Amino acid sequence: MFEVKDIPISDSKRDFYASLAQQLTGLLEGEQDMIANTANMSALIYQFLPDLNWAGFYFMREGELVLGPFQGKTACVRIAVGRGVCGTAVERKESIVVPDVHAFPGHIACDSASRSELVVPLIKDGRVLGVLDLDSPNPNRFDDEDREGCERMVQILIAATDMTL
Repeated sequence: MFEVKDIPISDSKRDFYASLAQQLTGLLEGEQDMIANTANMSALIYQFLPDLNWAGFYFMREGELVLGPFQGKTACVRIAVGRGVCGTAVERKESIVVPDVHAFPGHIACDSASRSELVVPLIKDGRVLGVLDLDSPNPNRFDDEDREGCERMVQILIAATDMTL
């Protein structure tokens, strides 16, 4: 069984995300179940990424996003494609970093404490399967290094996981 280890504090986000990706790879090794892997990934992210108030997944189901495993307060269950940050990331098929959610047109406030957001779509064979959604109570919490690090972790997840229910 894989044992999660503390990630050393580093001045480099790149080094931090490399360590987090290494832990995720070990955590997912030998397991292909989508629910198990996304539950563990959201817990790993929530445990080690500072200044988060929500980390989790939404999956595409019959043309809309439906809540999956997460860490944090209760959340919106369904999100339409094109609506909010998650739905917009699906529509664009690209990651979105939002420094101030109050400035994002159509932002969906599941937790009023959220001030910034990072959403990374789960894309396999050109098809969006869902999104990884991270929220922070701090404005400007996420940057391009966070986006790149989370995109790498999503790639690890997709490679290791049977993404069907």
